[in-house]
Amino acid sequence: MAALSGLASALESYRGRDRLIRTLGYCCQLVGGVLVEQYPARSEVGTRLLALSSQLSHCRTILRLFDDLAMFMYTKQYGLGAEEEGIFVRCVSVLGNLADQLYYPCEHVAWAADAKVLHMDSAWWWSLSTAFWGLSLLLGIARSLWVVLKLRKQLRSPTAAFSSQLPRSKWRAVEAQIQSEVLTVLSNLADLANAVHWLPPGVLWAGRFPLWLVGLLGTISSLLSVYQAVRAGGRADATTP
Repeated sequence: MAALSGLASALESYRGRDRLIRTLGYCCQLVGGVLVEQYPARSEVGTRLLALSSQLSHCRTILRLFDDLAMFMYTKQYGLGAEEEGIFVRCVSVLGNLADQLYYPCEHVAWAADAKVLHMDSAWWWSLSTAFWGLSLLLGIARSLWVVLKLRKQLRSPTAAFSSQLPRSKWRAVEAQIQSEVLTVLSNLADLANAVHWLPPGVLWAGRFPLWLVGLLGTISSLLSVYQAVRAGGRADATTP
């Protein structure tokens, strides 16, 4: 009952619904791709699952039409970053925010072209939006790896004041942050592999993944995202008086 209540609460938020739709979409693509390519007798079921996956992806694309303002407010609030973050983290974060901000209008134009709202070729705009997404993922990976290396160095330094004076609760918080950053790297790597796949042919492994592999990578990324959200919610509940 608690799990059902938690799911209902998650579905009340936009981010919670988006995570569920994303996870279901990639799971359908994974199973549908396997059935179509490996089990011809069940190819009809696989085709239906792939159609469902496509519709769920289309649903997320339409919902993202309203994300520009929220992204702009986040970028404005972040600005150039806090001084304690370090120059590298701030630079990477600012560039990542810029890439995310540019991603949305490019995707909107591509969607509008496919929907015949705009009379233009959508392929170039889809490629551009995917390139911005891939750039954002690369910057996110670089940021998380830098944070992990910095935190590990602090934890392993027996002579540093940080190590000798850090309370146990803070120590656990640092370890939890390291785990979160590592999961973020793994999730972003899975998404980056798919992003390259969706770029124009001739770019690295673009267009070479079978449907089930795209679904598998997306499912891994989605489940990691869901796990992080659940764990973050659990920590928030634990600290609530």
